[in-house]
Amino acid sequence: MLPIIIFLPLILGTILVSWLKHFSRGVTALGAIGVSLTSFILLLTQAKPVFNGQVLLEHWQWLPQVGINLSFRLDALGLIFALLITGIGTLIYIYAYYYLSPKNSLSKLYALLMLFMAAMLGISLSNNLIILLVFWELTSISSFLLVGYWNNYDAAQRGARMALTITGMGGLAMLGGFILLGQITGTYQIDQILKMGDLIQSSPLFVPVLLLVLLGAFTKSAQFPFHFWLPNAMAAPTPVSAYLHSATMVKAGIFLLARLLPIFVGSALFHNIVTTIGLFTLCMAAFFAIFKEDLKGLLAYSTISHLGLIISLLGIGSPLAVAAAIFHIINHATFKAALFMIAGIIDHETQTRDLRKLSGIWQLLPFTGTLTMITAASMAGVPLTNGFLSKEMFFTELLANLSGASVVFAAIVATLAGLFAVAYSVRLVHGVFFDGDIGRDVPNKQAHEPALGMRAPAILLATLCILVGLIPGILVEPIVNAGTAASTQIADFHGAHLALWHGFNLPLLMSAIALFGGVIFYFSLAKGGKIREIDLDPILGKLQGKILFEDFLKNLLKFSRKIKQKTETGSLQDYIAIILVFSVAVVATPLLNQGLGTGTRELTQAPMIAIVLWLLLFSSCWMMLWFHHERIKAVLISGAIGLVVTMVFVCLSAPDLALTQITVDVVTTVLLLMSLSLLPQLTPYESKKGQRYRDAVIAILAGVGIGWITWLMLTRDHNSLSWFYIQQALPLGGGSNVVNVILVDFRGFDTFGEITVLGIAAIGALCLMDGMRIHGTTMTQGLTYRFNPSPLMFRMTASWILPIALVISLYIFLRGHNYPGGGFVAGLITSVALIIQYIALGQDQAEQLLRAKSGRLYEIWIGLGLVIAGLTGILAWFWGRPFLTSAHIYVEPPLLGKMHLASAAAFDLGVYATVVGATMLLISVLGDSRHSSMSGPMPKE
Repeated sequence: MLPIIIFLPLILGTILVSWLKHFSRGVTALGAIGVSLTSFILLLTQAKPVFNGQVLLEHWQWLPQVGINLSFRLDALGLIFALLITGIGTLIYIYAYYYLSPKNSLSKLYALLMLFMAAMLGISLSNNLIILLVFWELTSISSFLLVGYWNNYDAAQRGARMALTITGMGGLAMLGGFILLGQITGTYQIDQILKMGDLIQSSPLFVPVLLLVLLGAFTKSAQFPFHFWLPNAMAAPTPVSAYLHSATMVKAGIFLLARLLPIFVGSALFHNIVTTIGLFTLCMAAFFAIFKEDLKGLLAYSTISHLGLIISLLGIGSPLAVAAAIFHIINHATFKAALFMIAGIIDHETQTRDLRKLSGIWQLLPFTGTLTMITAASMAGVPLTNGFLSKEMFFTELLANLSGASVVFAAIVATLAGLFAVAYSVRLVHGVFFDGDIGRDVPNKQAHEPALGMRAPAILLATLCILVGLIPGILVEPIVNAGTAASTQIADFHGAHLALWHGFNLPLLMSAIALFGGVIFYFSLAKGGKIREIDLDPILGKLQGKILFEDFLKNLLKFSRKIKQKTETGSLQDYIAIILVFSVAVVATPLLNQGLGTGTRELTQAPMIAIVLWLLLFSSCWMMLWFHHERIKAVLISGAIGLVVTMVFVCLSAPDLALTQITVDVVTTVLLLMSLSLLPQLTPYESKKGQRYRDAVIAILAGVGIGWITWLMLTRDHNSLSWFYIQQALPLGGGSNVVNVILVDFRGFDTFGEITVLGIAAIGALCLMDGMRIHGTTMTQGLTYRFNPSPLMFRMTASWILPIALVISLYIFLRGHNYPGGGFVAGLITSVALIIQYIALGQDQAEQLLRAKSGRLYEIWIGLGLVIAGLTGILAWFWGRPFLTSAHIYVEPPLLGKMHLASAAAFDLGVYATVVGATMLLISVLGDSRHSSMSGPMPKE
């Protein structure tokens, strides 16, 4: 069930909202709400057993040899986050329907939000570090797309790039930490790693693991000094800010720390770093929030501050501190999501969110003002709200777990942060709704309360702020205790007792100082008029995070340009020289001091056929060197070299390789000849004398080096793996052709990657040639610019060749699992037959006959082939087998007798379709681009 919860929004949700957009905005919204609500309800069905301590585990092997498996885990901690993700997400979908203008694409926003929801659910439910990392990076990518939703808004694009860069770099650091964790523990399974805290902390790799994981968590949760990306991401649409930057994405780092807490607790380094960074971020961001002039900017810095509060509690690490952190995670999600929605309402109705213009709008938006007062009171920690309770727990845990000078310092910092929180909360209410004349500077003087549907999500969240504040023991205490038990791995934890009143104590005094001090501080600042944003330039100069980030990117760009100027000379010879020198250096460096010489293996006499083939190969290569400036001759000679290599494979008893080589050789030669028709027939003589000497030295070194390594390998005995494939090909793969079984079974994942790359390359060529088709080309000194109809005799012959070739392709395809052949070779044979039709009939008539005008049919073939191959791999999961594990059975249909069927045939069919589609797409596009360059007007110089 757990994968279903993730894949509902990931696959069904994104596809559904993209399809429903053809009906109406309302239907699209209902579809998105339905998918999100379904995931939420599925999670609720598991709430009772999970909150009672049960852990649900679901596991599928994927790459077990390297410890990467599709493993999911639902405990109380994961359930709390998943319910927040789906619950708040459902409210956001409702809100977005009313917020977004009909001019903007609602389906696009919903699809991206669905993608992000699935990624966050994957983080919450993953039980494998590598799978968690995949979803982690998916949140970075989807948030990049969401923040940059406004395509024509420069601030949104800059904010999206900044968020992606910072969180992406943190994710890369975290990857290093996860790999080191896997090296220490021997597993990436989170439930197993959590039991090895002592082993991990005793390892010499513990400090790098801690620092790398903290980098990932701090960057994602916007902790100092990486906090600056979050305010710059406020250029996103308000529903995005309400979802990503208050309730979900920024809490991913917090979730990671809470999940891995058992392996870090007890380390003084962990407690010192996390608590210190959290407290500093808490106070710093709260202070800056007071002076922000943008309503969402104020809320962004407030978010950073509250994230610092939660981080510092996790840094303390005691069970009650963790309980306070989990409680505040829930509370912050409720009041901050509501406040962002309210900010959107204010912006939507008044046409501004500039706090210098917003004043006295209570009479325009009284209901919204009431909601603002409730949620801002919760944010400030005012009694009778949920924010007050978790703030009290924070103060209590600081005083209980720190000692000496540190407790005094922490208490002062926490009280100041609380004071600043009250100040910016009062500014949010007083400065917007009561300060000054009624809407004097508001652009829209006719502002009014929005539709009830737009206010409903905020009403629900504001109600929860009050209810949780009044009766926390009934509503959330069991949830908080269960989440704490899951995070700390303490069974049956019931230590958190949530109540409105705990008597007169020091935390209550700290709250009172913060509350009254914050009100006094705000009104003292506002006495002279509107509060202005602090200019940090004279104070921090270039030490500001945003400026450091921009300077880093600027210097990186300058450095890249210098490298480009030095290396991109426009000379293919220089490029190949750099590649070869680098390759030779990389290979030679570890081998130079190894004293490698000829091995002890007994040498054999070279047969005459080997000598003949070697002489042919040598002669062909020498001719290539001599005639390489004449492009047509060079292509034909390269084809001859391919034929010689084919003969080598035949002599070495490798018929599969020989078939592949000769078909690839034919197709490649045709493609190269077509490509050359866009270029002059002669390559310019650009070599200078020095370049020739340089190239000769590089060629000799590279050739001798490769020859030497080959000699070293051939003169040494070695243990071959061939025995394993020979023995297991039939029992495990269901085929006696070892090469084909390796390709479609043992190394099927590699083959799937290769055909994917082939399809991408063909689509890339289509994009490039489409540009040439539009703009034409000035290079007209080539061969004939399109397949023209050939003589009648050739056309008649070609009409016989196609059906014969298709029969041969079918034969080669069906025999491939047991005899030389397979989908790749069959696809190339089909492609050669189709190429002959293009040559014989001309491109227009051939494409009309094949119904493949402009190559659209071949694009479909590529997609269909990849889908077939992928589904074949996925089906193995339903039988509990790793991806692309093949199955085979024997059947006896009437008349046909006993037949052997293997699922690998379906995978091979995907390979066949992709190869034909990619090859023919290249052929058709090349032919079409040549035609266009001749028929269209030549561009002016």
